[in-house]
Amino acid sequence: MKYRNLVFALLSISLMNGCVDTQSQTQKGALIGGASGALLGQAIGGDTKSTLIGTAIGAAGGALIGNQMEQNNNNTQYYRDEYGNIYYIGSDGKRHYK
Repeated sequence: MKYRNLVFALLSISLMNGCVDTQSQTQKGALIGGASGALLGQAIGGDTKSTLIGTAIGAAGGALIGNQMEQNNNNTQYYRDEYGNIYYIGSDGKRHYK
């Protein structure tokens, strides 16, 4: 039963990732981390307390990771080539595609 819950949790997380497009990286991280934590807390602990603890830890961790990613992306300027692909110019002077 726990294996089934874990598979469901991972599937739900992967599907949710496509739904968060207009938010900042911090918000995305908090949403995905909170949902992941809630599902894993429920799958592991099986009660409300575990779910809430998992949600809090996952949201905090996801927000921290998302914020760090956002800060890293703010220092890089991106361009679009003639085919619509996004790239940036690295310190080596070459295009690096995203």
